[in-house]
Amino acid sequence: MEDTLKVGLVQQANTGDRIANIEKLKRNIRACASQGAGLVVLQELHNGLYFCQTEDTAVFDQAEPIPGPSTEIFGALAKELGIVLVLSLFEKRAPGLYHNTAVVIEKDGSIAGKYRKMHIPDDPAYYEKFYFTPGDLGFEPIQTSVGKLGVLVCWDQWYPEAARLMAMKGAELLIYPTAIGWESSDTEEEKQRQLGAWVTVQRGHAVANGLPVITVNRVGHEPDPSGQTNGIRFWGNSFVAGPQGELLTELSNDNEEIRVVGIDKTRSENVRRWWPFFRDRRIDAFGGLTERFLI
Repeated sequence: MEDTLKVGLVQQANTGDRIANIEKLKRNIRACASQGAGLVVLQELHNGLYFCQTEDTAVFDQAEPIPGPSTEIFGALAKELGIVLVLSLFEKRAPGLYHNTAVVIEKDGSIAGKYRKMHIPDDPAYYEKFYFTPGDLGFEPIQTSVGKLGVLVCWDQWYPEAARLMAMKGAELLIYPTAIGWESSDTEEEKQRQLGAWVTVQRGHAVANGLPVITVNRVGHEPDPSGQTNGIRFWGNSFVAGPQGELLTELSNDNEEIRVVGIDKTRSENVRRWWPFFRDRRIDAFGGLTERFLI
């Protein structure tokens, strides 16, 4: 494998027209591939609006099996372009059983593997527990032709344990499809605190594990169908950090963008030699991490 991997990020604003959203995604994926991307990462639940602002049983009709229509559409595109593609889908596993699932498509259009979101939030405008059963596939990296991918999803990005377990199982990259934004009533100061915390914690995962982090967020305002809030303004700011937490690229807060960035795949090995955090971990003293709380 080549030492430099070109990664495409697709930061997109969506509407309620799922067909139009998918067509725009396909155009953006093609644009990334035309710039040499071998791996393209899409945002969380990329086919439609972020529907978790309300609890509505009719929304379950949007879910699909895996394999299913989306893996077919995007699998054909990945095969045509010769790229590895990270999808984020609303999975219908069985009647009444649904997951928020990332799927990795290999260059030949086949499914290399999938990851079911493990940490499920339940907050105003983020009522995900109504829709998603917590994942049951564990923190298992997915082997692909461009490397071993540690794919996690959105709320997982706040948990260092998830990143650590992916790294311990040989992940070469940490990847986070995401949907996060501001409520309009937040002050500007609070908005910046939230955004800063979000970037900082993920850069910390890069540092602690000596791995690049790729995070792709949606962008734009999506109204609350219930009218109880002013909706969510997704803050974009998709980024790639290197294994010392250095920002390799950072997209805007306001605009749809695609970006292709090169990642030096040899750098993690060197960084881990300089900063041997894995060598010095006191695993004999970490048993408490399996408890909910220790006081």
